[in-house]
Amino acid sequence: MATHQKAFRLPAHLNTHHDSQSPCHCIGEILWDCLADQPADSVDAVTSWTKYPGGAPANVACGLATLGIPTAFIGCIGGDDGGEQLVEQLRSRSINTAGIQRYLKATTRQVQVLRTKTGDRQFAGFIGHPNFADTHLQAQFLPLELFGLADFLVIGSLGFAYPETRQALQTSLTLADRHSLKVLMDVNWRPMFWAHPDAAKPMIEAVLPQVDVLKLSIEEAEWLFGTPDPKAIARLNNLEGVLMTQGAEGCTYCFNGNAGTVPGFAVEVEDTTGAGDGFVAGFLAQLCHYGISALHDPAIVRQMVNYANAVGAIVTTHAGAIAPQPTPKEVEAFLYLNQIRE
Repeated sequence: MATHQKAFRLPAHLNTHHDSQSPCHCIGEILWDCLADQPADSVDAVTSWTKYPGGAPANVACGLATLGIPTAFIGCIGGDDGGEQLVEQLRSRSINTAGIQRYLKATTRQVQVLRTKTGDRQFAGFIGHPNFADTHLQAQFLPLELFGLADFLVIGSLGFAYPETRQALQTSLTLADRHSLKVLMDVNWRPMFWAHPDAAKPMIEAVLPQVDVLKLSIEEAEWLFGTPDPKAIARLNNLEGVLMTQGAEGCTYCFNGNAGTVPGFAVEVEDTTGAGDGFVAGFLAQLCHYGISALHDPAIVRQMVNYANAVGAIVTTHAGAIAPQPTPKEVEAFLYLNQIRE
């Protein structure tokens, strides 16, 4: 027990009072994306890298905050300057960091990301020791009081690869159910995060009964369910909604039996790393604006998906997943200009 206590610094919520309501909580990994400065097919072909704040749930939290939605992030950083810099990134966007834990015996994860000439990215490996802090998120230190203030919980699948973080994620889902939070899960399938990739599919399937809205790519839909049909996926898994993104092609979706497809936007792509996270942030921001009942209105759902497509497209126009995230006015201007061009 003494060793465990030395490894951890208690999260801020155990020492500091936070009374601001955050309708959206994002839980999971926060890390550094090290993007190759040159298009390359392998790590050995890269001559220099640039670090950008990342981690899908952290990206979504930042995207929501930039869109004006009060947001909290729950995750674990290492006992290093890199981790503290990431926390400052969150705080600079007024994100509630009461749920940040610090595991002092590990480092904050750094991911090597290769890029093609067209801006598509490939996750190639990690920098440093494989014992990364995001694998040590502790259920006992979750900010329980914050769950009573939220409306939505955003969760990914990567943390389920690690026993301690898996328990924290499962506990967060239990808390979400207890407090009637809607759960949006982004599959975000990344085999390199799993020591045993074959274990991923049954773990994700086991979580689905606790999920309300599932976001996944068309490739993930084929991998998990053997079909690219969101309506079939929603029906088979008793989901309120499914969002299936297809890169530049846009999004096919189904909510409460109403299915449709909204095309993407043609933009000059520099980096696609945070496109899906921008999409999630855009959709949730609209959901916070219109309310859950809007998911029964096919016209509003289509508008929400179009807005999410716009946010995702804007994020791809510059490097990094967080810096290019747009404000509401920037999204409105983008949609207006694209409407004129049509």
